[in-house]
Amino acid sequence: MRLTVVGCSGSIPGPDSPASCYLLEAPYGAGVFRLLLDLGSGALGALQTHVDLRSIGAVAFTHLHADHCLDLCGFYVVRRHHPDGHWGSIPVYGPPGVAARMAAAYHISPDPGMSAEFEFREYDGRQFTIGPFQVTTAGMDHPVDAYALRVTHDGRTLVYSGDSAPCTALDAITEGADLLLLEASFLEGEDNPEHLHLTGPEAAGIATRAGAERLVLTHVPPWYDGETVLAQAAPHFAGSIALARPGLALTI
Repeated sequence: MRLTVVGCSGSIPGPDSPASCYLLEAPYGAGVFRLLLDLGSGALGALQTHVDLRSIGAVAFTHLHADHCLDLCGFYVVRRHHPDGHWGSIPVYGPPGVAARMAAAYHISPDPGMSAEFEFREYDGRQFTIGPFQVTTAGMDHPVDAYALRVTHDGRTLVYSGDSAPCTALDAITEGADLLLLEASFLEGEDNPEHLHLTGPEAAGIATRAGAERLVLTHVPPWYDGETVLAQAAPHFAGSIALARPGLALTI
């Protein structure tokens, strides 16, 4: 698998990055399957510097906050109104209510909503297949219905936390993963609210308990310095640790 960071800014797009969007690619049949993990505010423009939008095979949302899903509206427009003609439908996976949420975001009726462009599929707790990927979800500790995604291909595993505070479900889904893409939205030592996000040291502790090879910290809001988050996390994880940046590409 190849993971490319399209956008990694937390909560809002930042001056140097769109909000959350990660491109995951793997061989499939005679070609390559491309899965988007989230498609947050500002990400659709940056995505076009990496791939042709027509080549996207599916989208999977961790949750339905704007910084993780809103640019599906722009993707809907291009798929529906491109001068070369309608692009057909691709699967979009997400929490219950995802189809209605996206229709509301674009201010259209939920019936038919975006159903001609996207085949919406809701998470139900079961493992499922997207192209060459096996995907498992787990509910996270966040104010809305939010999920971590565990994606496996050819014996290698990526876990993307989405947004979550520390919780037993996050520990469970990360166990034995090769690469963890974990949010680190809070600075250690601040008066951080509960049940919302991770600090760098908390993310590093999860990676250590999981026995992960690599940890990538992401979702740092633009009002914090990512290097500070990384410096706080590094002493708590003995493996490879890095800060997500737009354009960062990793082979898993």
